Amino acid sequence: MSDRPLHVAVVGSGPAGFYAADYLLEAGAQVDVLERLPTPWGLVRLGVAPDHPELKTASRIFEKTAAKDGFRFFGNVEVGSDVAHDDLLRFYDAVVYTVGAQTDRRLGIVGEELEGSWAATEFVAWYNGHPDYQHLEFDLSNERAVVIGNGNVAVDVARILARTEDELAPTDITDESTAALVASSIADIVMLGRRGPAQAAFTPPELKELGELGGADVFVDPAELELDPASEASLETAGARARRNVDILREFATRTPEGKPKRLALRFCVSPVQILGEGRVEAIEIVRNSLVMSDDGQIKAVPTQDVEVIPCGLVLRSVGYQGVALPDIPFHDERGVIRNAGGRVLGEDGEPLRGVYCAGWIKRGPSGVIGTNKKDAAETVALLLEDAEAGLLSRAEEAAAEDVDELLAARGLACVTYAGWQAIDAAERAAGEPHGRPRTKLCSWDDLLAAARQTVP
Repeated sequence: MSDRPLHVAVVGSGPAGFYAADYLLEAGAQVDVLERLPTPWGLVRLGVAPDHPELKTASRIFEKTAAKDGFRFFGNVEVGSDVAHDDLLRFYDAVVYTVGAQTDRRLGIVGEELEGSWAATEFVAWYNGHPDYQHLEFDLSNERAVVIGNGNVAVDVARILARTEDELAPTDITDESTAALVASSIADIVMLGRRGPAQAAFTPPELKELGELGGADVFVDPAELELDPASEASLETAGARARRNVDILREFATRTPEGKPKRLALRFCVSPVQILGEGRVEAIEIVRNSLVMSDDGQIKAVPTQDVEVIPCGLVLRSVGYQGVALPDIPFHDERGVIRNAGGRVLGEDGEPLRGVYCAGWIKRGPSGVIGTNKKDAAETVALLLEDAEAGLLSRAEEAAAEDVDELLAARGLACVTYAGWQAIDAAERAAGEPHGRPRTKLCSWDDLLAAARQTVP
């Protein structure tokens, strides 16, 4: 076996990709990170809410990874289109897919496709400046918006809808979305949770923040906080998060409205039945659920005959992210992940594919927080290094940096290097500084690529 360092491609530049790259670099490998967008960081840049800048500081860790010897970044390169999986196997000793979960789960109800019904992921990408979503036009001229879901993404979009201009001003939200949100007619925001307050997926800090909004009073019906026996019993053994959520919600339910311009209502034990409207969203029909203990010990929501119609003009569906299959990579359609065992990608016969691995949401599904990906990536990289030690990788004959450069050049790809990303970063920060903002994002492909061609001062 050659004594040269391993040459590994990491596909995707979100947290899982950078954690994997860091572990590989520490082990002495050379790592090329390939990213479809001109910018790195994944959901840290394009998914974290702009009014939560502290969560974006995770990128500082990744910047240290990018500064290590043996690291290279190739933005504006789409694997599966610009380069194929077979190309990667030819030029790298191993490939680690860390592409995340790139679409949304569906509700599967009538009216889901009506104009005015959107995936919350689309709304998030729009206000965060994702270049693929800036053409979207959200009609905010109606009085009421309904957010389906009670996880942190649902909380994020409800909070952004409720924010005042002064609250949005110091963030890195896009100028276009700020203008649209400030001009919005939405005064009533309703969040729908399928199960009860004890089963809600949001975290206490994010929930508590809803009660601290400058321009919106928060409402919770005390009757919807009455726990059924199963939930009451589960709360006794549940973790601190569930108990704290219930405590916060009970405090919300005791509040007297302050007369703020907007109203944010949190509903529980209700599910959407259908979205109503002629050509566009006009209302949503919901059903009240009862909670029962299933045979596997889980509390599940069972619809009753109690139906309600809520007039609204905007529906944001936040019921989870969903992984997307990649060309030539075995995929588990039901789970929305690459078929794998601990990060080793499995062929149709259930055996590991030589030199192919995965990490992050595309490996385990959309769960956990940013830091969860660190342990996940460590597991995958440990298996990769174990396979390398055992001689189970097919060492690519052309696994050299210059060969990859020649391939990309031959395809006519306008790759964005890490220096190109630093030029984008510098331009955005310079544009935001006079306004007291961390950055003013470049939101179009043309503007991003043009900035990447500039040198950093």
